[in-house]
Amino acid sequence: MAGNWKMYKTSGQTVEFIRTFAPPACEADVVICPPFTNLAAAVQAAAGTAIEIGAQDVFWLKEGAYTGEVSAPMLLAVGCRWVIIGHSERRQYFGETDETVLKKTVAALEEGLKPIVCVGERLEEREAGSTETVLAKQFLQGISPLTPEQFARIVIAYEPVWAIGTGKTATPEMAAAAHAFLRGQIGAHYGDAAAAACRILYGGSVKPDNVKGLMAQEEIDGALVGGASLDPASFAAIVAAC
Repeated sequence: MAGNWKMYKTSGQTVEFIRTFAPPACEADVVICPPFTNLAAAVQAAAGTAIEIGAQDVFWLKEGAYTGEVSAPMLLAVGCRWVIIGHSERRQYFGETDETVLKKTVAALEEGLKPIVCVGERLEEREAGSTETVLAKQFLQGISPLTPEQFARIVIAYEPVWAIGTGKTATPEMAAAAHAFLRGQIGAHYGDAAAAACRILYGGSVKPDNVKGLMAQEEIDGALVGGASLDPASFAAIVAAC
């Protein structure tokens, strides 16, 4: 159960959130991904808790003249354990492609970070009946070149772009169907055991009042939560649904 804070909260607000947030006891990994500027404070505040800290992006090279970028070794050094890669907002606003998603995933894995690799279709693609075509392309170009050993260490997040920050949510059945399709792609490429073992999260306007229906679907293994993860009580309620 991962919270993507996007461009919200200062370091002080991050510390206050973690002090207030009381995740229920469960077997799920609980991950919070604050902005880069808050990572060190978040790692320190979460020490000794069940909360793990992740970043929202990473660059694919270790160092160099790349103004504004942050590398996987830098994230690891500050205490990150997870990183979101290929979020739809990165694709939409910053030119992220399946090719760069793959390069960033490999770079993260090389440093021992756990990537949450995002895929999902836009509204016009959903309405055109192209959801499976889009997901197949994103899997083929952005994920399937990973070796079986690399693939075993990633988490996939299915996030229909039309449901992110819009208040619209894919029905549990729609989300489960997309997850099942992705699992079929995994099975065809990596085998049934890998497909069964891979955790696929749902992301897209997840809230306390809809998360139980989503998590009741056998195909859905967790959630990548946006706005509802900014409030400690709200996110605790979502985590409880696992």
